[in-house]
Parts: sequence; structure tokens; C-alpha cells
Amino acid sequence: MVRVMLSILAGYLFVIAVVYLLQGRLIYYPNVPGRELSATPADLRMEYEDVTLETSDGVSLHGWFVRGFSDRALLFFHGNAGNISHRLESIRQFRSLGLSVLIIDYRGYGQSGGRANERGLYLDGDAAWRHLVDTRGFAPSNIVVFGRSLGGSVAAMIASRYNPAGLIVESSFTSIRDIASEIYSWLPVRWMARYDHPTRDLVAEVNCPILVIHSRDDEIVPYRHGQAIFESAGSQRYFVSLFGSHNEAFLQDSETYMQGVGTFLATLPGAAEQR
Repeated sequence: MVRVMLSILAGYLFVIAVVYLLQGRLIYYPNVPGRELSATPADLRMEYEDVTLETSDGVSLHGWFVRGFSDRALLFFHGNAGNISHRLESIRQFRSLGLSVLIIDYRGYGQSGGRANERGLYLDGDAAWRHLVDTRGFAPSNIVVFGRSLGGSVAAMIASRYNPAGLIVESSFTSIRDIASEIYSWLPVRWMARYDHPTRDLVAEVNCPILVIHSRDDEIVPYRHGQAIFESAGSQRYFVSLFGSHNEAFLQDSETYMQGVGTFLATLPGAAEQR
């Protein structure tokens, strides 16, 4: 019996060690479905510019800039899998609301260099913000920062650091530690985690208006995460509830989605001038 118990303990400790060492691979999926760009905005009849950025630590990032028809821009941070070419429908939706869109691939994703990690993604977000403000000339008061899923933490970090017109957090989790402890309840995840992406805590530090979007049917990030993020926001907060899956709700419930985003944009300072 003692030998059996020791064998079980050894196996458990081995699993802990493996998960600890490989946890980055459990969070970032740049190769799913692949790093190759499968399409461009031109395939949806949108003119665009290829953008190359350099982060403060010397990593080269690739992105697209799609010009809208107002003075307002949306800074787009996507989720933990795929690349910018898998977000064309979202770009089309935002552009239909008049927004110019800057979307980047994080380090290690798509055509960007480097390797993904939490600190690096925040540096990537900072480079994208500086490009919109310093290179493109957008006033911070005309920039809306958007983050979907993992990108919610990057967007919230940028919004907490600067002062954009607004922040949109869609289908995001409260933190890596929270959701990982739900998925791997049999492991001491909170003790093991080397990554956090604390979206809820970052949102609490944001001073601009915030829109939280989440689907009740989300099979990857439970609805309660969106509710908790919303509760952490300040007084200028809005919530849109969707139906549909984690990755497709913005399309499956597009009418609710577009109405919610459009209404939020109309509440932001300077909205009258954008019409």
C-alpha cells in the first residue's frame, strides 16, 4: 500500500512539474489553426495597409490598418489562437460602424517575430497604441480599445495605462489563475501559475467607459467571468449579453452585438462629431 501511495504521489508531482514547465503552451496557441495568413481584408473588399511595428524590447510585429470613415479608431487585440487573418468578419463589423481598425498579431503569432509571453503581449499592445497615436495621429480621445478572450487582458492593460475613449472586453476571463483553477481543479494552479492576465483587476483600474460583452452559451469561458469583469468596472459600465459559442457569438447573435456596440459608441464623448 505504501508503495502504491508513493507511486501515485510521484506521478502527481510529475504532472505538476510538466504543467508548470509547459504552461505557456497551454495558454498561447499561435499554430492553431496556423501562422500562415489565410486571407486579407481585400477579400472582403476592404482597403488596408500592412503595418510593421517594433516593440520597446526589439520584437517586430505585423498588423493591418483598415481605414474607416470617421475620426475614431479601434485598436483590436485578438484571442489566444490563430492570427489576424481569422478576424476579418470582426474587422468588417467594426468598419461598418465607421471605425478605422488597427489589428496586430502578438509576438509569435502570424508574421510577427518573437515568442508569446504575458509581459511581451503587454509590450505588443503598447507598441500598437503608440502607432495609432504617434504615427497615425489619432487622439487618445478618439481611440476605442477592444480585446476578445485573452486579448481582453491586453486591452484592459492599455486602457488602464492610457486614457482612450472607451474599452470593450468581449468573452474574456477574470484571470488565468481563476479559469485554470476551474479547468484543472485537481491541481494547485494558483500556486503554480507563472501567467496571470488579470483582466478583472485591470478593468478595475480603467477610468474610461467600459463595455463588457459575453455569451450565456460560452462553452470555454463561463458567463460568470463576464459578469465578474463587469462588476469590477467603474460607474461608466455597460453589458451586452449574447447567445452563441465562445468563438462565434458575435456572428451568431450579430444583431444584438452590433446594436450593443453601436449604442456604446454613441455614449462616448464626441460621438456627435462622428456622425
